[in-house]
Amino acid sequence: MSKYILKRILSIIPTLFFVTLFVFLMIHLVPGDPAEMILGERANEASLTQLREHLGLNEPLYIQYGKFMGRLVQGDLGRSITTNETILSEIGHRFPATLELAIFALTFASIVGVFAGIISATKQYSIFDYTSMIASLTGISMPIFWLGLILMMIFSVSLPLLPWDFLPLSGRTSPTMEIERITGFYVIDTIWMRDWEGLRDVLWHLILPAITLSTIPMAIIARITRSSMLEVLRQDYVRTAKAKGLSQFFVNYKHALRNAMIPIITVIGLQLGIAMAGAILTETIFSWHGVGEWIIHAVNQRDFNAVQGGTIVIAAVFVFINLIVDLLYIWINPKLRVN
Repeated sequence: MSKYILKRILSIIPTLFFVTLFVFLMIHLVPGDPAEMILGERANEASLTQLREHLGLNEPLYIQYGKFMGRLVQGDLGRSITTNETILSEIGHRFPATLELAIFALTFASIVGVFAGIISATKQYSIFDYTSMIASLTGISMPIFWLGLILMMIFSVSLPLLPWDFLPLSGRTSPTMEIERITGFYVIDTIWMRDWEGLRDVLWHLILPAITLSTIPMAIIARITRSSMLEVLRQDYVRTAKAKGLSQFFVNYKHALRNAMIPIITVIGLQLGIAMAGAILTETIFSWHGVGEWIIHAVNQRDFNAVQGGTIVIAAVFVFINLIVDLLYIWINPKLRVN
């Protein structure tokens, strides 16, 4: 067991190395000159050359990458070219917003997806089964940016959810609402400060982006839950429990679901990393001031350091989540520990 854990931890190093190399090469293939973006199109060549030398953009790529890796191993992601702020401080300020959105989206996706999968499995080939599977296939195929715009049109522009209010179009809070920042997670901060009006406003702003981000994870979780439940329901011990006269509800939720949850938990853990990566589009649509929106802005500004730093942090979080899920899967499933 300890050898497997050590092997999985060591496997992270080459993975992150290739991620840094890929991100570095891709960002330098993006057309545009950061120096020109900073000084403007009318800047003279002497000023542009001086700024490129200051930023190290005139050096060969392998030297730039070597310097970048040298800073990275020391925990330094560099500074933003456009704001001159450290990348770590920029990410630290915005990361709670991205994580908060991803957690709420995954929570909603898990609740709806698991229950939809259970009902589809226990009522196989029913109208609900066909409907939920068609809906899950649609959810996987539907582009996030398109769904976000449609939801904004329906619930914020054309059709109010409630007679006296519309769902907000953008932002984490209303412009007139002041949230005292403690952890950066506004839900936690408002509860800590007992600001119930602020909590309502924060949750109100979370609805549309969380639903938009949850569609793909919800569809995947529903399909995995259905297939896992169907496999377990065919096992001998389930038929034995039914033959003993146990209620259908007790058999489904006490015996079947308990064993079917092993692959479901694995999928839910992996979907957290995917949700954080998918938050880039969602944050851009809803002006959610997180890491994703910041990376898109950095791409438009040709801020190489910001794009590299933000992408590497998201990739590192995704890799570590995968590691935790793998270890959790072994802890849950005794068969794997024996193997």
